[in-house]
Amino acid sequence: MTLDWNHFTPWASLAGGLTLGTATALFVLLNGRILGISGIVGGLLRPQGGDTAWRVAFLLGLLAAPMAWQLAAPLPAFRLEAGTPLLVLAGLLVGWGTRQGAGCTSGHGVCGLSRLSPRSFAATLAFMAAGFVIVFLIRHAFA
Repeated sequence: MTLDWNHFTPWASLAGGLTLGTATALFVLLNGRILGISGIVGGLLRPQGGDTAWRVAFLLGLLAAPMAWQLAAPLPAFRLEAGTPLLVLAGLLVGWGTRQGAGCTSGHGVCGLSRLSPRSFAATLAFMAAGFVIVFLIRHAFA
């Protein structure tokens, strides 16, 4: 195994992890809610009184973040190697899996594990294992 030193970004990765961890901790401390995108979007699909504004603000922040980043530095190159039907199928499968698992990777992997949730531990193991298998199959079995 060799390391691709051109794409090895430990400091950027550390900064991203610290930012995500801090945001997650502040969100749960200040709002008493788990910072999982599927739950935030799901709450918009079943709106309750007084619960919509912060969800919309959060999503707008997610969309505005790359634009703000672009003011400081160029965005990384984007390369997409899948067609629209595959992207639609992938999105539907992710949405279905999120519903089946009662949360998404950020909800379980970041928030749930930090709270030592057994359910989140099982979910994180399941989606990581599934990801490893799919990548192996696509790169080796179907290549």
